[in-house]
Amino acid sequence: MLGTARGKPWNPYVAGALAGLLLVASLYASGKYFGASTTFVRAAGMLEQTVAAERVAQMPYFMKEMPKVDWQWMFVVGIVLGSCVASLASGTFRIQAVPDRFAARFGPSVLRRSGVAFAGGVVAMFGARLADGCPSGHGLSGTLQLAASGYVALVCFFLGGVVVARLLYGKGR
Repeated sequence: MLGTARGKPWNPYVAGALAGLLLVASLYASGKYFGASTTFVRAAGMLEQTVAAERVAQMPYFMKEMPKVDWQWMFVVGIVLGSCVASLASGTFRIQAVPDRFAARFGPSVLRRSGVAFAGGVVAMFGARLADGCPSGHGLSGTLQLAASGYVALVCFFLGGVVVARLLYGKGR
């Protein structure tokens, strides 16, 4: 297996290098940078079109571009499928409703875990839409262009994650 042994996660350096190569290949082949947050907004628009197409057609956001399956939507599907294939190939795949660290800190409630995950997703999506894209997309694409804003986005993304993890779980192990 590329960068992995059975039952062990992928080497983060190998995975990072492959993601970087994929980003360069995407830019070379299609002229498009990575991005995912817009896909969720468009997916919501596609779902709403099934029940209120006229309402979606009147929304200013969708007047510019109607929700549809495009390269970015397929990119997100590829992330899901690719991560599933990688975890199956490395032998690390498992279905777990409540991660061990969450259960140790907040209890084994699936409902509580689902609520926290949903709330986190809402906050993350709000921030991504406010910033006109997700920090990881800005960070990956910006650093590829050697843009200072890309490095700032990446540093802030990781610092925010460290702060939130410390607030939720303390110093940990």
